[in-house]
Parts: sequence; C-alpha cells; structure tokens
Amino acid sequence: MPLIKARVAVDPGRLGDEGADLRSLSTTVSVGRAHDSFLTRNASPPAGSGVEVTTLPDTSACVGLVVADVDGTLVTPDNVVTPRARAAVHALRAAGIAFTITSGRPPRGMKTVIDELGVQQPIAAFNGGLFVSPDLSVVRERLIERDIVPQVLDILTRGGLDVWMYAGAEWRVRSRHGPHVEREERTVKFSPTVVPTFDGVEEGIVKIVGVSDDAGAMVRCAGDLRRVLGQHVSAAQSQPYYLDVTHPSANKGEVVGVLSELLDVDPKEVATIGDMPTDLLMFARSGMSIAMANASAEVQRAATFVTASNTEEGFARAMERWVLPRAPRLRPHMPDRIAPRSVVGPS
Repeated sequence: MPLIKARVAVDPGRLGDEGADLRSLSTTVSVGRAHDSFLTRNASPPAGSGVEVTTLPDTSACVGLVVADVDGTLVTPDNVVTPRARAAVHALRAAGIAFTITSGRPPRGMKTVIDELGVQQPIAAFNGGLFVSPDLSVVRERLIERDIVPQVLDILTRGGLDVWMYAGAEWRVRSRHGPHVEREERTVKFSPTVVPTFDGVEEGIVKIVGVSDDAGAMVRCAGDLRRVLGQHVSAAQSQPYYLDVTHPSANKGEVVGVLSELLDVDPKEVATIGDMPTDLLMFARSGMSIAMANASAEVQRAATFVTASNTEEGFARAMERWVLPRAPRLRPHMPDRIAPRSVVGPS
C-alpha cells in the first residue's frame, strides 16, 4: 500500500471537534503545529480539515544500497560516529545492503569515517566531483572547465565571499585565518595550503567554495553563478556558510546514478539520507529518501521519511525503522540486485 503524506496548513481552530478524527487516522500519525508534515497509511482526512494529501512513492521494494550524507546526518555536530550508528552500518552489511557515503568534503576529509565504518564501496567526495575507492584511489572525476574557473572566482569575490579551491588532494586558501578555515581543518583533519593568489590556477580544479556567514550574500552569489554560467557549473549550499561550485554533473543526484551503475543496483532500490539542499537531487533519484529533523522544512518536504536529528541518533533510527526491514535477505521474495563489479578507473 503506498504511503500518504498529509501536510497540515490550517489554523488549528478550523479543526474543531474533527481534530480527534485527524489524530485517529493512524497510529503513526501525530498532529503538530501548522505546516508540519507526517506520514500515515490508509488515511482519509476529515472533511473541512484543511489537510492536503498527496501520494508518496511506494517504498515496498527492497533496499540494496544506502547512500548517506556525512555532516549533519551520519556524524554528530562534534563530528562523531556514535556506537549506535556504527552498529546500524554493520547491520546493513550483514543484511546484504551495501553502504557508502557522499559529502562535499575532500576524500582525505572522509578517510576517518571510511575507516571507522569499514566502507567497502566507492565513495563520492566533493558532492560527486570525485569518486574514490576506500583506499582513496580515484575511480572517476569531474573537473570544472578551466575557462570557467576565473569566472567563478570573480563572481564569488565580487559577492564578498572568501574563496577556497580544491585540486586533487590539495585544499588551497588565501588566508589561514579566513572564515571557517579552522572549523574545516578540525572537520577534515588536515591543513590547507596557503597561497598568495589563485591567479593562473585553472587546471585540475574539482571544487570551489564560497565561504560567508552572510546569508543574503550566499543567495545572491548562487543566483549570479546560475545566471552567468548556466549549465557550466553546479552551485549549491552544502552548509549555511558554504557555497559549493562544481562541474554540472558533480551533484548528489548524479552520485546516485553513478553508484547505481558501478554497483548494479536499481535506483529504486537505493535509500538516501541527508539534511541539506545539496541532498535534494539525490532524494529525487532514489527510491527512498530520508531527511534529518535538523534539515530545513524544504528538505524535509522533499523526503519520503523524516527521522530524528543528528543529536538524537537520527541516522541509526532511520536505518533500524525503515531500511533494515527492507533488506534483501529479510525479503527472500525480492531479488538481490547487489552485484558489485571491479572498478577499473575513470571513464
């Protein structure tokens, strides 16, 4: 039976006595404040309740692959993978579900998580700009066109953003004390290379980041990039203070497509979990999508399910509640679509 998503967008006073009927639609329903969303089965809203009902994708198929965002999702705000999250990943593997991670981080910045969780599948760094094996050897890469790099730098700089550049394993900044440099260094666990200028550096750039705490400036720069450079780049915020600019095919929607191809998994059997606007494209490409409670309302509305926050074991709880029950080994009538093949290099 397909799931139903009901969104409450009504003055609570309109519910009147019918509020009791709304609460009794399903044991899984909890009515929150206006504009909250919830999931239920076999639900029909009471007449005049103001409840908008739309059908969500059928998630009855088995899950063969989980693709998890890292920051804000898999790890706590202190960059910790909890014991319960580790246990959930081990349970996925034992149940025949492949697991991997994707992030705006560089590969070196993901190595601790890769090793801690024993990730065995290709990993998507830079939001899909670079696919690497667990030993960080390159599988595929998508570089920003060299003629586009100076234009990106100009738009971000004129917009008042600090700029970082990533080329291969190197993270380049113009000031060691720029905004959020120390924070990022703690997160990725390696230091940037300080360069006096980015002039003449156009080759091999996989990601450019605009950095600012000015929300308005971030929005304006993102709009300028899309308006001026159109289909030549992908520009999206990976954090409220990071605007990631990559090759147009380096986005998390393409991450799902590439991993589906490499691991021979139908995208309908992929579950994705994340918390930021950069995760919306992978939500759209996967059969099941899960948003964190710490995600924005926009991200939560786009997901099949909403789990707890990354301070409340949201990742582990999502795996336990929605993913593991759909494991191929627990659903023998469903074919096991996982058939990993060796990865031979860029294509």
